Amino acid sequence: MNGFKIYNHKTIEGLFTKREGEIKFGEKLGFIENLDKLEKSNAKYVLFGIPEDIGVRANLGKPGAANAWKACLKSLLNVQANQYTNPENLILLGEVECSNLMTKATNIDEADPNYLVKLGDLVQSLDEVVSELVKRIILAGKIPIIIGGGHNNAYGNIKGTSQALKKTINIINIDAHSDLRKLEHRHSGNGFSYARKQQLMAKYRIFGLHQNYTPEYIFEEMNVSQKDQYRLFEHLMLLSSQEIIKAFRDELEFVSNDDFGLELDCDAIHEFPSSAQSPSGFSFNMIRNFIKIASEKENIRYLHICEALPTSQTEIKVGKALSYFITDFLNSKTNG
Repeated sequence: MNGFKIYNHKTIEGLFTKREGEIKFGEKLGFIENLDKLEKSNAKYVLFGIPEDIGVRANLGKPGAANAWKACLKSLLNVQANQYTNPENLILLGEVECSNLMTKATNIDEADPNYLVKLGDLVQSLDEVVSELVKRIILAGKIPIIIGGGHNNAYGNIKGTSQALKKTINIINIDAHSDLRKLEHRHSGNGFSYARKQQLMAKYRIFGLHQNYTPEYIFEEMNVSQKDQYRLFEHLMLLSSQEIIKAFRDELEFVSNDDFGLELDCDAIHEFPSSAQSPSGFSFNMIRNFIKIASEKENIRYLHICEALPTSQTEIKVGKALSYFITDFLNSKTNG
């Protein structure tokens, strides 16, 4: 498939350390030679990365999310392979080839009056690859786990899933932002807007929306919508942990009676290194609970984790966090 690099064992050599008497996650992962072999694999989940931050830049955000995939791999491959982690149930597929697009984005002059529009054109090119890849994975009967990158890739995830299933799909988005901004050039803040306009998305629920960073026009639109609804973090933070879990389960019930995708923007996590890091948000362990609960639903079709922004100081922290999210998602179904 053009625009995608398929991994094999040699690709990840050197990214994990073997120890006598132990088996690492990277030693037991599955690989395939090409996408046509997906359906024949016994693994249920397919992991791939999107190392880009073009959509974030196009949304006037802080770049760096392109580094999340590498940080994730370094940690995930060194996780222990044991009766709880089950790497045999996961195919490490590879990564969307973003280097050329990233180079083009870097070479656009920020003083160009069409700077944002040109970045948006690159995001559209990325949309095509992501949507086709997700479509192929779901048609093969697998569940994709997608590590971004910016939240612009939600559009490709939704489009690919909708095309594979030939229907609209529901979405639950754990996020400080709605990403329902105006239908201007494509960027990380309007993936769901485009999915809604193109009638790819049915019900859309935002869990943990921050009131301080949501424009009034978006509140007005959601308040009269029968399909787009939200729970403010400012309301949830007044609840006990048990009550927050119950609220998440309630929101999940609105979407999980039909095919749905789970979106996680790392901006929603308290003090997490992300594109819009915030001192306010859900605890890391609470997010792990959300992922476990959602993954147990029969109709879940994909998991997308985005907007993590590792630096040289936080690379290990971010990598471990993403690894926990991935294994939590795998383990809920494999271990009941």
